[in-house]
Amino acid sequence: MNATIKKCLFPAAGYGTRFLPATKSMPKEMMPIVNKPLIEYGVDEAIAAGIDGMCIVTGRGKHSLSDHFDSNYELEHQISGTAKEDMLIDIRNIIDTAKFTFIRQREMKGLGHAILTGKELVGDEPFAVVLADDLCINPDEGVLAQMVALYKQFRCSIVAVEEVPADETHKYGVIAGEMIKDDLFRVDDMVEKPEPGTAPSNMAIIGRYILTPDIFDILETQEPGKGGEIQITDALLKQAKSGCVLAYKFKGRRFDCGSVPGFIEATNYCYEKFYKG
Repeated sequence: MNATIKKCLFPAAGYGTRFLPATKSMPKEMMPIVNKPLIEYGVDEAIAAGIDGMCIVTGRGKHSLSDHFDSNYELEHQISGTAKEDMLIDIRNIIDTAKFTFIRQREMKGLGHAILTGKELVGDEPFAVVLADDLCINPDEGVLAQMVALYKQFRCSIVAVEEVPADETHKYGVIAGEMIKDDLFRVDDMVEKPEPGTAPSNMAIIGRYILTPDIFDILETQEPGKGGEIQITDALLKQAKSGCVLAYKFKGRRFDCGSVPGFIEATNYCYEKFYKG
């Protein structure tokens, strides 16, 4: 199987209801951490991992996602030659570096369905998945870059995990497995949002994945799971039972920007680390 990850899929069709009323007309992926939208942080992370194909699964009212990764001639003409022009350097570099393709998810049927919707964009090759509202920061080496290096070694699906308090496991997909080394596990069980007290561990899956293309075959016949949705967790468990799925305790810090407290924490952290002074 190809050892190179060339494409990253961004499921971005969700409603972002935890941030209403802001997300009534603005995609949650465009919510800014200081002055940069969440999805741009995710694209930066993918580019740093050597990926240049950005495949974005959108929905109704999400046109600002495609607008962001395009030129804005009126704005650029207006600020041309001023100090404010420097504020567009990073996004211009992204537009010049990466290729963007978009597809609509017409119904919200879960993360597994969103990933399956991206099949046309990804094709028959291994790919990364980034959930933009999980903001991951590691100035030395991004989480996706860490996972791409692992994929080159093991050539199987990989999920990023972190330890969470036992009373929060019901919010996540949770894995159990055999430790290969300190930060790497071979998955033998995976449960989506287990009932309190029933989780197989406290190792929670966060929004970074490397997936092999056979995941699409599984998703196409996957029955709805927790919440009546097509769960990527269920599909990955099938992959783990028939082959190999790894869980990686990544190096870095993750912020749950899908929640208001996590969003505020991420904003304060990024301001102090990257912008202040």
